Amino acid sequence: MTSLAVANPGSLIQSVDWVALAPPLIAAVAALAVLVTDLFLPERHKKWLGRLAAAGLALALIALLPLTGGSPRATFCVQNVAGGTDNAGCSYVADHFALVFQLLALGGALIAALLSAHTVDDEKLPRGEYWFLLLSSATGAALLPASRDLATLVIALEVASLPAFALVALRRDGRGAEAALKFFVSSVTATAVMLLGIGFVYAASGSLHLGAVAQGLEHAPAQLRPLAEAGAVLTLVGFAFKVAAVPFHFWVPDTYTGAPLPVAGYLSVVGKAAGLSGLALATTIAFRPYAHTWGLALAVLAAVTMTVGNVGALRQRFDTRYSAVRLLAWSSVGQAGYLLVPLAAAGYAPTGSDPLGATAAYALIYGVVNLGAFGVVAAVGRRAGTSVDDFRGLFARRRWTALALAFFLLCLAGLPPGVIGLFGKVVVFRAAVDAGLGWLAVVMAVNVVVALYYYLRWTAGLFAPAAEQPAGATPGAGAEPRLPATLTATLGLTASVAVVLSVAPQLVLQVAGGSLF
Repeated sequence: MTSLAVANPGSLIQSVDWVALAPPLIAAVAALAVLVTDLFLPERHKKWLGRLAAAGLALALIALLPLTGGSPRATFCVQNVAGGTDNAGCSYVADHFALVFQLLALGGALIAALLSAHTVDDEKLPRGEYWFLLLSSATGAALLPASRDLATLVIALEVASLPAFALVALRRDGRGAEAALKFFVSSVTATAVMLLGIGFVYAASGSLHLGAVAQGLEHAPAQLRPLAEAGAVLTLVGFAFKVAAVPFHFWVPDTYTGAPLPVAGYLSVVGKAAGLSGLALATTIAFRPYAHTWGLALAVLAAVTMTVGNVGALRQRFDTRYSAVRLLAWSSVGQAGYLLVPLAAAGYAPTGSDPLGATAAYALIYGVVNLGAFGVVAAVGRRAGTSVDDFRGLFARRRWTALALAFFLLCLAGLPPGVIGLFGKVVVFRAAVDAGLGWLAVVMAVNVVVALYYYLRWTAGLFAPAAEQPAGATPGAGAEPRLPATLTATLGLTASVAVVLSVAPQLVLQVAGGSLF
């Protein structure tokens, strides 16, 4: 009888680095705590669930602090040939890259949670389900940038995505179900294609760990190389869908319009960050042997994405219902093109550190100002509608709200005083030029100029004369009600962070100057 015993069973037992796992783990524990608490909490006290969710996300952010100093921490590692472990054989690595995108994912989720406090009340959304789904999605988004094997990447991507479908569908006015269905069908299709690609890659490389995949692809037999190349392309489809890159962008406008506004803001920032981090890991580590191939593909994808996004925004009518949300949706597609530029440059650079730093820096800037813009739309939408024309004369009604939105739009456009947006675009330009992608830098410059039209037109409308009251209206009847405290605090927080970063851009741009791995 053959013995199945291992010579040294103790070698299979590893200690888990709970400090490295703390950020996504705390978010997951908070999600379970919300779910269980919702079962026993009386209806009149269920407002505390939102506070519990926000506290959990804040603790997850604090858990990033012990990981900022020293060398990267890793866990769930397999032994190498020498009998030891290294980061290349680990499934979870908390390095600089992971920490930057975990900061973006958890910080974006916290801002979305603060924005959601009044939305849950106004739209009578189920509290327990809403906060549980938001925390669950944030857990997957925080897990994904630290994942270092293809299986964990897929699991984390689906953990981030599946709750998002339900979040969109929670809006019970007919539009939520339609938006969620479009989001679900297109996402499931992209995931199926990605899983097929991962199967091809595993067959050609013999491994799922990203570093080992790169070695396996580099030394793959000639007859397996077409299979490996096809697998690499199909694998990137799922991440391109999450980034909302063309032609995987068609779900964005309808989904953002049908979802609750904080959920739309969450998807535009945290969902995009999750897809972007997965795309960066897959390309720069696992598919490094095919760098020039995917570098060119991403460059073309970036050019097409930013062009389609800006053209879609230009075609958006300002007087139609929900046009403000649709404009931000098309804007997010255009911004996705800018985010892909440094990734494309990484395919031509000797190492991917500097281009990836540019992507991370721009993603942080975009996350703050875009969530702030969605917050203003949510604030104005409580009293008026969500068409761009509803914002006309906002300065006369809500001075500070109008100034905040103007600043956010100028940051997105890359114009002073939104200095941080300008510096972010310069960093992305530099990544393209340094990689020899001058033609892509030209395409980006043209698109930045084109985008100025709709950003400045919306900004100008904020300071236009307010619409006259109808004849016979009671003076003061149109006085704006006070905003909820959580919404006011969120707008103040995002605006303050954007202003501080514009005054001291080095706080975030230093990410672009160092190695993330």
